[in-house]
Amino acid sequence: MYTLAQATVQLRQQISQFTTLSDEEWNRLVPHLTLVTLKKQQPFAQQGIVADRIGMVLDGALRQFYTKDGEERTTYFFFEHQLTGAYMSCVTGHPSPVTIEALTPTTCISFPYAVLHSLFDTCSGWQRFGRLLAEYLMVALEERMAGLLLLSPEERYLALLEGPHRELLRRVPQHYIANYLGITPVSMSRIRNRIRPR
Repeated sequence: MYTLAQATVQLRQQISQFTTLSDEEWNRLVPHLTLVTLKKQQPFAQQGIVADRIGMVLDGALRQFYTKDGEERTTYFFFEHQLTGAYMSCVTGHPSPVTIEALTPTTCISFPYAVLHSLFDTCSGWQRFGRLLAEYLMVALEERMAGLLLLSPEERYLALLEGPHRELLRRVPQHYIANYLGITPVSMSRIRNRIRPR
């Protein structure tokens, strides 16, 4: 279990990966921080509902997905120390196109996006954080799109197996990984059998 004080320290450490904030800049966010505990399959953000919070995973895992005609399309997973949120909904004020749901019991530290947005406007350190965060998210999105458009299913699986996100293979159920790769669980099983060392 985390205390809010412990979680606050971890969040500041993670934000310092992007930029260094002065104590005065940091303390403007602190009163708005809360701990959020999610049960398995409980949403952090829900499709069709306007999202208004950003969070960082302290313990556990989250899955982001779209649902269309009853079919889920997994687009991302979030683990410890990753920032999460339905950013499009937060920025536009429109209902979220995605659901972000706990894969396991999960604890996050969370804060209102409106507070962060006002800090972007009033603090140079937070403004720099916002720009670098946007760049980080843009690169991740472009990598994801390129993988889906340019790689075969087998190449996508190999990229996952050999790349920085291979933790997914250990922590995420196989059917969700297949969904993330845009293939059926049967197809993924065949791919795994083909590339398994003889």
